[in-house]
Amino acid sequence: MAIDLKTFNHNQLNELIEHAKVRQAELAKEKLGALRERIENIVKQEGYSLEDVFGGRARRARKSMGVVAPKFRNPANAQQTWSGRGKRPRWFHEALAAGRKEADMLIK
Repeated sequence: MAIDLKTFNHNQLNELIEHAKVRQAELAKEKLGALRERIENIVKQEGYSLEDVFGGRARRARKSMGVVAPKFRNPANAQQTWSGRGKRPRWFHEALAAGRKEADMLIK
């Protein structure tokens, strides 16, 4: 199949590229689906289930780390706390810039 790309303008080329990308994604899904079917058939022929072979769910959810108790409290607003994990909150930066120390904001 030969397409003379020289006859296409810019918009037509972009449209052709988008259609090609969509078709490429469809083909990849079809190929993956066929592969899954073949694997399932092989496993069934051997008398096992996918859970037997792959040990339960193939994709496991992340384990939650749980809630962490707050470690710091905003001296200007006691409702605002921070566990000390992740990005520092704005009030923490502002308090440090105002001359407070981390130890001053620790919850005791």
